[in-house]
Amino acid sequence: MKQLVDKANVLMEALPYMQRLMRKTIVIKYGGHAMTDAALQASFAADVVLLKHIGVRPVIVHGGGPQIAALLKELGRESSFVDGRRVTDDATMEVVEMVLGGRINREIVELVNQAGGQGVGFTGSDGRLLRVKRKTIGGQDLGRVGEPSRVDPYVVMAAMDAGLIPVIAPIGVDDRGLSHNVNADEAAGAIAAALGAEKLILLTDVDGVLDAEGRLISELSVEACHRLIADGTIKGGMIPKMECCMQALSGGVARTHVVDGRVQHAVLLEIFSDDAGVGTLLVP
Repeated sequence: MKQLVDKANVLMEALPYMQRLMRKTIVIKYGGHAMTDAALQASFAADVVLLKHIGVRPVIVHGGGPQIAALLKELGRESSFVDGRRVTDDATMEVVEMVLGGRINREIVELVNQAGGQGVGFTGSDGRLLRVKRKTIGGQDLGRVGEPSRVDPYVVMAAMDAGLIPVIAPIGVDDRGLSHNVNADEAAGAIAAALGAEKLILLTDVDGVLDAEGRLISELSVEACHRLIADGTIKGGMIPKMECCMQALSGGVARTHVVDGRVQHAVLLEIFSDDAGVGTLLVP
């Protein structure tokens, strides 16, 4: 009987979160180890479907850098990078579209379907969803790499209104209709802002933002985030993630969170718990 009571108590603890998030949109950037480990894949899909069934409107934006790199290697093609961004020529873009818009997107849709949801896949060219401009770093052209310039969320909203779970590949198109590779974090932030999302969650392969002693920072203000970037505490790959979160906040997203995707049910733990250790919450 005690086990049954404990289960009931867990549900009651989750009730206020359910009430707060009812009919709210949550954008989840899905990437890293969570995409390659079978147990984590299953728990992620179950989390998303559960959110849908309790009235939340989840949207998935996925990455796929390692999978792109693996296929390029199989094809004998060398990759070059500028500040961690893959230089994308026409031949490489064909591989990007094949992996992101094809294989990975379909696999995630099927994961959602197997978990009991109804997934539907999109790329940025569908319904003029994600428009981009050519990205340069330090004046250096990266080829067909884009950064979001405008988002028309109509097709995503229509899918959610129809009871579907959108799964979006981060491929944008420019004003001429030419496809571009887009950083998945940047795409997720821009889409979250356009949807007026209540929350943006970035799944990563780290605990979250760490302080100078290596301890997890559970909550961080934008002001403090700027300070930690300036003094070098936040560095490397965490900088663009936090910049993405700050841009999403400035675009109207209520809360952003960097979460350790290596933990099973990381999405549910973040949404239905105030406990420290789930990740780093960034607030205005």
